[in-house]
Amino acid sequence: MNSYSASSISRRGLIAGVAVAAAALAGCSGGEKNGAASGSGSAPSGGSRTLRVAMELAYPPFEGKDSAGNPAGVSVTFMQDFADAYGYDLTIENVGFDGLIPSLQTGKADCVMSSITITPEREEEVDFTDPYAMAQLAILVNADSGIESADDLNQKGKTVAVKTGSTGDVYATKNLTEAEIVRLADESACVTEVSQGRADGFLYDQLTIYRNQKANPDTTVAVYIPFQDPEAWGIAVESGNDALREELNEFIAESKQNGEFDRLTEEFLAEEKAAFDDLGFRWFFDFDENGDASSEE
Repeated sequence: MNSYSASSISRRGLIAGVAVAAAALAGCSGGEKNGAASGSGSAPSGGSRTLRVAMELAYPPFEGKDSAGNPAGVSVTFMQDFADAYGYDLTIENVGFDGLIPSLQTGKADCVMSSITITPEREEEVDFTDPYAMAQLAILVNADSGIESADDLNQKGKTVAVKTGSTGDVYATKNLTEAEIVRLADESACVTEVSQGRADGFLYDQLTIYRNQKANPDTTVAVYIPFQDPEAWGIAVESGNDALREELNEFIAESKQNGEFDRLTEEFLAEEKAAFDDLGFRWFFDFDENGDASSEE
């Protein structure tokens, strides 16, 4: 894993009252174990706490890198804001997608924020926070494929590209049993398969499909018709790390009320938000008046 210290990540201030209240809670709700948050109730000399967050830095603008190669994006800034509020020194660990959950299980990371969908299968391996975003699957299809729906892919002779371990992979495995499924390591490889005609479709979230169709307008078409319920994204922690999970839940709840998600949208996703509004799509951070993810389509 490649590590990046907090000094390389731009900091953004939170409302002073949030920081003060959070700092007060930090002293009693999350301790240290080998320099990382573990809820043990103790801290190393000097009082600082290190928070190691695993992300796959290959999904901008949520998880990516800036022009200097430093971690950047929605998730990076959100976790830096959390670290500032709760008195952590933040370290970002760049981990391949299939290694994210194992990084928690082997003690190499304290939490994972990497646009991960909360699923029953993953909940058997790790604990998740409350949802902080909602997403929906869409399909990038080859312009000559004639595909207009997910059902059109479920035919012999059709090839579906998926990112290994993603919810697109899960959906295809369960529902596209007649098609040939090609599992690849990252979404860019899946896009290439579709744009070059080796695959008929690629299943991933709407934002990824939107961005890649715009990048390949002559060879691809986007199919946005919903074919499953919206997916909730959560931050994963090691099973039983209730102290860190509760801190994160508190910060997520506060962020839904104080405009944090609106600021992140304006900073990183303004163009995409405008496009989603024009298309009538539900936005990632649409929450109801209680701060819960909206159930509206």
